[in-house]
Amino acid sequence: MLRRYLPILTWLPHYNRRLGGADVLAGLIVTVMVIPQSLAYAVLAGLPAVVGLYASLLPAIIYALLGTSRALAVGPVAIVALMTGAALSGVAAPGTPEYLQAALVLSLLSGLILLFMGLLRMGFVANFLSHPVIAGFLTASGILIAASQVGYLIGIELSARDLLPRVAELARGLPGLHLPTLTIGGGSLLFLLLLRQYGRPALRRLGLPRPLADLITRAGPVFAVLATTFATWYFELAEAGVAVIGDVPQGLPPLTVPGFDASLWQALLVPALLISVVGFVESVSMGQMLAARRRERISPNQELIGLGGANVAAAFSAGMPVTGGLTRTVINHDAGAQTPLAGLFAAIGIGSVTLFLTPALQYLPIATLAATITVSIITLIDIPMIRQTWRYSRSDFSAMAVTILLTLVEGVETGIISGVALSIGLFLYRTSRPHSALVGRIPDTEHFRNVARHETETASHVALLRIDESLYFANARYLEDTVYDLVATRPELEHVVLICSAVNLIDASALESLDAINARLKDSRVTLHLAEVKGPVMDRLKRSDFLDDMTGRVFLSSYAAWRELSRPSE
Repeated sequence: MLRRYLPILTWLPHYNRRLGGADVLAGLIVTVMVIPQSLAYAVLAGLPAVVGLYASLLPAIIYALLGTSRALAVGPVAIVALMTGAALSGVAAPGTPEYLQAALVLSLLSGLILLFMGLLRMGFVANFLSHPVIAGFLTASGILIAASQVGYLIGIELSARDLLPRVAELARGLPGLHLPTLTIGGGSLLFLLLLRQYGRPALRRLGLPRPLADLITRAGPVFAVLATTFATWYFELAEAGVAVIGDVPQGLPPLTVPGFDASLWQALLVPALLISVVGFVESVSMGQMLAARRRERISPNQELIGLGGANVAAAFSAGMPVTGGLTRTVINHDAGAQTPLAGLFAAIGIGSVTLFLTPALQYLPIATLAATITVSIITLIDIPMIRQTWRYSRSDFSAMAVTILLTLVEGVETGIISGVALSIGLFLYRTSRPHSALVGRIPDTEHFRNVARHETETASHVALLRIDESLYFANARYLEDTVYDLVATRPELEHVVLICSAVNLIDASALESLDAINARLKDSRVTLHLAEVKGPVMDRLKRSDFLDDMTGRVFLSSYAAWRELSRPSE
């Protein structure tokens, strides 16, 4: 039982020097790589930059104890930072103590929600977020994040948080852009983009091995931070108006206790729920993908507990909501992490930075962090997915388009709630009108196909109706109408066979409809039969009176029904 909730107990007894060496190396690489991102994502959320470092310490350690993914790296990520900023700005002003306190409450609420879902084994809730909705939400979020960083890149202070007012404010402020800031921000952005696009092949042509070329390419933000920080200090650009991080508190994070303000908790409950679900989906998707590469498995329900514990830890260590990040996880995996202890070693490394090196960050330009954020979120804007969804399914595209539009115009919470609601609504609409087909026998075979698509053998007094959907409350009446219309248009019918090969469920409403169909057909002197009923469905039918009252039989196969019923009645 203890191993179920502490996965570390399953692999720690087998830990050895080889695994330890690989994890230490991965932890050191992650430490160097993610410090710029941790700082940047805290700024994106409207929090002091050091909060990003704090959120990479104790949460990572707790996840190492509770998580099941051996490669997942937990900390601040772009999407969660954006959602955190949107949630907190609705309850407090950025830069105030109330804003920081609200961040702790949001972290605690997210953690408690994830823990509650994990204990109830609710990992399946991620299935309610369809891929088009997620892709639309990530695309719109990427646009919002990029728009939120433009002011920092060019040295214009923007107060508006919504997209359209921000664009209008930006247009009005363009004449006042700050040239030194633009030089740093634009230069960093151009450097990172060129390095991402051409760095790896250029380094390979120079003869560097692929792992080293990949490492240098991913270290682009580190190089940008070092170069621009040095330039800002050497040329005294802060005095010239270049915005810098400023004094960063030195030392480990303080112990914090989220306050209990009922109105604040109520205001942050829905945002916390959305942050929890979106963060869990992003994290578990990455974890499953990397586990599959290693022929390992992760437990979504235990991941809920691991991420929940990490967020609770963030709430009590001056942090912010966290989850498994795409970039830091890829870096961790490629660096050779073998167990979750790599995250622990990375936390030790980041902790050492907060203890000894934060004074060196004083002259780090915010424009550099903005460039780092902008480049890191480019992958969120999935244009190929949008095109493919448009070609494949207009209904799914409508859910994606609504999610994008409302996220851009009304904000992240409205966008994702509307996208999920529309996806569920479209699903209910599609399944409320289940596809069905009259089938006939392919000559000289035991196979049955749609009579509208194939040349088949049929009998005028027998109708074989294949139902291609589970039967439940939303489509039960539609099934009744389909059968009644069939009987009304074929007065010669004597037998109706419902082929249930695609029916995985018959709920109470559908059972009532089957009873009604049976009674109506009996009055019309037509016999109702079933064929190819799946075992679990048959088990449930046997617990009802339907099979006793049904006028016909249950056939093992469509061919058995055809062979028995196609003979002319005597």
